[in-house]
Amino acid sequence: MLLEFTVGNFLSFKEKKTLSLEATNIKENPNNVIVTGRRQVLRSAVIYGANSSGKSNLLKAMNIMATLVTSSGKSNSTDEMPVIPFLLNTESENQPSYFEVLFIIDNDLFRYGFEVDKKHVHLEWLFQTKEGKSEQPLFIRQGESFEISSQFSEAKGVEQKTRHNALFISVVDQFNGVIAKRIIEWFAGQVNFSGLQHEQVKYVSSLLMEHKNLNNWIKNFLIPLDLGFTDFGFDEKEKRVVTYHRRFDNAGNVVDDRYQFDLMTQESAGTNKLYDMAGRLSLGLNLGGVTIIDELDAKLHPLLTMAIVNLFNSPTHNRQNGQLIFATHDTNLLSNNCFRRDQIYFTEKTKHESTDLYSLVEYREPDGSKIRNDRSFEKDYISGRYRAIPFMGDFSKLIQ
Repeated sequence: MLLEFTVGNFLSFKEKKTLSLEATNIKENPNNVIVTGRRQVLRSAVIYGANSSGKSNLLKAMNIMATLVTSSGKSNSTDEMPVIPFLLNTESENQPSYFEVLFIIDNDLFRYGFEVDKKHVHLEWLFQTKEGKSEQPLFIRQGESFEISSQFSEAKGVEQKTRHNALFISVVDQFNGVIAKRIIEWFAGQVNFSGLQHEQVKYVSSLLMEHKNLNNWIKNFLIPLDLGFTDFGFDEKEKRVVTYHRRFDNAGNVVDDRYQFDLMTQESAGTNKLYDMAGRLSLGLNLGGVTIIDELDAKLHPLLTMAIVNLFNSPTHNRQNGQLIFATHDTNLLSNNCFRRDQIYFTEKTKHESTDLYSLVEYREPDGSKIRNDRSFEKDYISGRYRAIPFMGDFSKLIQ
């Protein structure tokens, strides 16, 4: 489970900013919290903000970190790392980007991070906290210098085989390190995709549909959403997904309850999006892990977006404790008691064009008081009470 993600000097993030999924001591919506040992972890987090405020950049940073961790050990010495520093400052443009996560694997807390530019790993570190014990360093890397703990003996000698542009944890995994494998598998379980370009994850749904013992995952997700069809399946002969509808005569009698529509050409864009995402969402709910979606609400009715959120927030439907992190403009979610205040985040551009990130539970009124739970979050947000909304100019000048 993810506890925290921190990014700095990457795209629009100049200063280090942290998205935390560790629950605060507020009391609302207890079902939205996973209790693991002495820790309480949030099942989901939602990010609001104006266009170009940095919402997508935060989710992109999470994706870039996972990509680097799982693939840098396989790259060659001339490959560049896909990081871009904050370019609107003469100092930060020449400094490395910063990434760090806190996460739990089997009751062990890990803190892993690194600072990299396109060609070099400047810093890299891994700490472990076993239950009931204090945090211990497993390794600390500074450029070509490594300090490796005896508790991370699997990495001994691997430092000499680690390139300047490869993450040490990824290389240790290449040599079958046991702890490294746990770290890599955790990052590999992270799913990050765009709700606008959802077609990229369609193959997962189609793969599950081809296996009769697996496609019930998708059916159990889609059928209750009342999308107009009674069932759907995979046409092996035509290699396509079909939906089944009821067909009526003029008297209103059902003459065919298995009338086929082609999903891609005869169903709506919203239905296609739900199908495309269904595989990934089903895996997130059934296997756990972190599911990250940019623009979740695109092409979807607000009630459908809410249904997806409620699945992840539900201890009944989310028994494997999967987590959902997503960006949206759907303010309807703020008015239906979907989220706790510590699950609601905002992004906003500062006067220096960098992104600020803060949660509703952190936000303070001008008099220093906290936002109360009985406030109308949607109304307050739209009115600008929490900032993080676009500044609207005088459109009358367009007419003039």
